[in-house]
Amino acid sequence: MALNLGNPQVAKPPKARSWFPHAALSCFMLVLWLLLANSISVGQVLLGSILAWFIPWFSQGFWPESLRMRKPWVLCKFLLVVMWDIVIANLILAARILGPVKRLQPGFMQVPLDIEQEFTITLLASTISLTPGTVSADLNMEGRYLLVHSLHVTDIDAAIAAIKQRYEAPLKEVFECSPQP
Repeated sequence: MALNLGNPQVAKPPKARSWFPHAALSCFMLVLWLLLANSISVGQVLLGSILAWFIPWFSQGFWPESLRMRKPWVLCKFLLVVMWDIVIANLILAARILGPVKRLQPGFMQVPLDIEQEFTITLLASTISLTPGTVSADLNMEGRYLLVHSLHVTDIDAAIAAIKQRYEAPLKEVFECSPQP
C-alpha cells in the first residue's frame, strides 16, 4: 500500500492501454509522414502506419484525458480565423513598432474563463500567445481567469470580448459542448 503524503487526493489506478488511443491523431500523423516523405510507396505507407500507431500508443499514458472533437467544421473555421488574425496582427504590430513608442498603450487584462478542460484552456492560452502583440502571462484556476498582456490595448473590455468571441467560444463549442441527443 502506497502512502500519499503530499496530495490529499486519492491516486487513480493507471488506465488500461488501448490499441488505438487516438485514431484521428494517427491518421493525421500518417498523412503528415507521407507529405514529408513526398512518396506514397508501399514502404513509406508501411513505415508511416507503424509510426502513426506506435507514437500515440506509446505516449497515451501522458495524455490526461481523451480528446473528443465534436464539431470539426467549427475547428476548421477557428483555424482560419486564427491564421487571419496572425497575419493582420503582424501588420498592425509592425506599424505600431515602427511608429512613436509613446503612442503604445501596453496593458494587462484578466480574461474570465468559461472553458473548464485543461487541454482547451491550453489551446486558448497558446492561441493568444501565437497572435503577435499578445501573450498569456498567467493562469489563475481559483479565480478562473487568464492573465493576458497586450502591447497595445485602448479598450480592455472590448479586447476581452474579442478574445472570448473569436477564440474561447469556438474552442468551447468544439471540445466541451455536450453531445447532441
